[in-house]
Amino acid sequence: MKKKILIIEDDLSIAELEKDYLIINGFDVLFETSGVKGLLTAKSGRFDLVILDVMLPEIDGFVICKELRQTLDIPILIVSAKEEGIDKIRGLGLGADDYITKPFSPNELVARVKAHISRYERLTTYQNKEEIIEINGLMMDITARRVFVNNNEINLSIKEFDILHLLAKNPNRVFSKEEIFERIWDVTSVGDISTVTVHIRKIREKIEKGSEEPKYIETIWGAGYRFKI
Repeated sequence: MKKKILIIEDDLSIAELEKDYLIINGFDVLFETSGVKGLLTAKSGRFDLVILDVMLPEIDGFVICKELRQTLDIPILIVSAKEEGIDKIRGLGLGADDYITKPFSPNELVARVKAHISRYERLTTYQNKEEIIEINGLMMDITARRVFVNNNEINLSIKEFDILHLLAKNPNRVFSKEEIFERIWDVTSVGDISTVTVHIRKIREKIEKGSEEPKYIETIWGAGYRFKI
């Protein structure tokens, strides 16, 4: 069965180009040029991935991303003409899985779409033999994909959960940003490892009391991160 992609893009020429390349690569594609219609269509739950432009009429892509993350966990790729780092941080912080800056190669877009869908499929079908991890008041139910700190449930995005799981199941081992990126995003030649920094920060905001003396995720300067015990 073909994977279904939704493109929310108000520039018709760009939407058509993205659609054509994705169809050539075996995807079933629909696009909406209105932010409001795009949000309603995405919420239908019929799609495997959403490609979302930031600058849209009526409602911007950041608002749409935040709305979708309340009910959907499918991959969201934000596309923007803005190169500012703050926009990338904002998009990733709202739950986007990737951020692509215009102009970009259609082949790069296709590569990222394939990588994110492949990763998502493995996550939703994977059954980990180690079902529970408990360390210093933090508990991860791997099968249910739930996290608790001192018996309080913490809501993590898919990528946030996967990064925490990777670190927690390998306590005291240092992982570089590059290694975390390759393992979690499952790509080596595309993407931006600054994504890792953003996700680590978001995880810390949710599970740590303070970032100055982290209880769980420790930064090893010049090397990477580790889950300390």
